[in-house]
Amino acid sequence: MLPAEVLDLLRQWWKTRPTAYDAGLAPEQRWLFPGRRNRRPLTTRQFARLFKQAAKAAGLRKMLSLHTLRHSFATHLLERGTDIRVIQALLGHEKLETTARYTRVATGLISKIASPLDGLSVPRRKRARRDTEEPPTP
Repeated sequence: MLPAEVLDLLRQWWKTRPTAYDAGLAPEQRWLFPGRRNRRPLTTRQFARLFKQAAKAAGLRKMLSLHTLRHSFATHLLERGTDIRVIQALLGHEKLETTARYTRVATGLISKIASPLDGLSVPRRKRARRDTEEPPTP
């Protein structure tokens, strides 16, 4: 789920990117992120290393990983009110329990939830009486 702006930037980059890695390859065999090996994609290990370098360059001191992004994605969706079953489908989990572990709910969100028990002490409104007689049907 890429934002439209990011997708647009990737499309622009695709048109102007260096083509030394895929010389002689059909367009459908070219990689968006080519790796060090000829005609192979960027490996997850290479990508993780680049991610850590970018986080360090951005001045982030917390230990981060690509998996951290997955946790953050799920948590932000939950905080925005997305149903946990939808998040489960987006993350590709078979079990809801797995998704529940990913969603670290912010303390502020929890503190804003009103207890349903608070309503027990509030007097109930009386309902307006309805006429018991029904009008005759023609």
